[in-house]
Amino acid sequence: MAGKIKEIQAADYKDEVLNKERVVVDFYSTECPPCEALATKYEALSELYGNHISFVKIFRQGNKELAQELDVTGSPTVLFYEKGELVGDRLSGGIKRSALMENLDSLLNEQEVKEVKAEITPIETKSDVIVLGGGPAGLTAGIYLAQAHAKVILVDPALPGGYVATTHQVSNYPGFVDPQPGFMLSHFMSEQAKANGVEYRVAVDVSDIDLEKKQVVIDGVETIKAKHIVIATGSRPRPLGLPGENEYRGNGISYCATCDAKYFDDKEVIVIGGGNSAIEESLFITRFAKKVTIVHQFAELQANMAAQQEAFDNPKIEILFEHEPREFKKHGTMDMGVVVEDLKTGELKELKSAGIFVFVGFLPNIDSFSEELTLDQWGYLDADESMKMNLDGVYAVGDVRSKAYRQITTAVADGTIAAITISKQL
Repeated sequence: MAGKIKEIQAADYKDEVLNKERVVVDFYSTECPPCEALATKYEALSELYGNHISFVKIFRQGNKELAQELDVTGSPTVLFYEKGELVGDRLSGGIKRSALMENLDSLLNEQEVKEVKAEITPIETKSDVIVLGGGPAGLTAGIYLAQAHAKVILVDPALPGGYVATTHQVSNYPGFVDPQPGFMLSHFMSEQAKANGVEYRVAVDVSDIDLEKKQVVIDGVETIKAKHIVIATGSRPRPLGLPGENEYRGNGISYCATCDAKYFDDKEVIVIGGGNSAIEESLFITRFAKKVTIVHQFAELQANMAAQQEAFDNPKIEILFEHEPREFKKHGTMDMGVVVEDLKTGELKELKSAGIFVFVGFLPNIDSFSEELTLDQWGYLDADESMKMNLDGVYAVGDVRSKAYRQITTAVADGTIAAITISKQL
């Protein structure tokens, strides 16, 4: 095992963890992409901090009783100990280097922290292509480029998969007779890219992006330089910008039915929106909630006709047309309210529910780019039919790009076109 790391079993836990001065423990599993993403960071930090802190790994699947005793329910989970006591944060999922370092530093004194930081050596890596974003567009570009024998490094602040990984099911992606869970479709794409040689830098902090120089700095340590950059950063749910929205985001207000619908079993919820996402996600929520009230600003829905008809036929769904939200309120646990305005009369009233879901479109993820990129009137990257941007060697693909339709299939097509275009130039 690389780095200053010791793998132990449950029988060693007392001696190697509880009886040591300072210890960090990584509970990992096999066939676990987040565990793989953590492994290289954990090894590198063990080299830095290993003279002061004991680095331990425990195979969760082989030590189930210990994991259950410590309430470790997911992989990876990283725990920090000082003199046998749990301290700091309990980290799990897509764990970033910065979060690890913050907790490791808290175990050291000021002088020790200075010594460790003095040992940090910047790294420079060269690649043919940097792909920014691990959704379907970025993964497809990576697959095609890697198969063309290009060196590809994919960078993503999150784990590979993109927004589709939060979709409960995908029924229109070619090649699958039965609807696929979004996270599994993303997993298949990610594993295919990895198998073809795409290198991952995921669950990282992107410190700097210089499109002119074709370089990206991650975690403040590694500078990746390439000949081409593919921007596949996707989009994010559009906020409404109303009072109470930021305050109760993730605490009564959700933007992901797949993530949160299960918490509203036999409850009443409100959905804001009337497009495809709002209606399709409302239908999914009815698997759990006893009633879904859709608040829509227009007199008709904007979703596809099949989804509309299914919603109209669903006895759990009620639609409030020509109403707009004005303010979100929280009265207690599972006790939310939204003040809505009747657009015909101007009357304001508060609707009560256990939770609120917002599906009103998306915004492109372009905040990291300081260079002058050509945008369309809605703020999306305006690439040509070859996916080329106005900066030489820069391409835009997927939901971040200006186009008429944003679907998984159109994202995959964009990634294909960009990769073939680049391959001809390498």
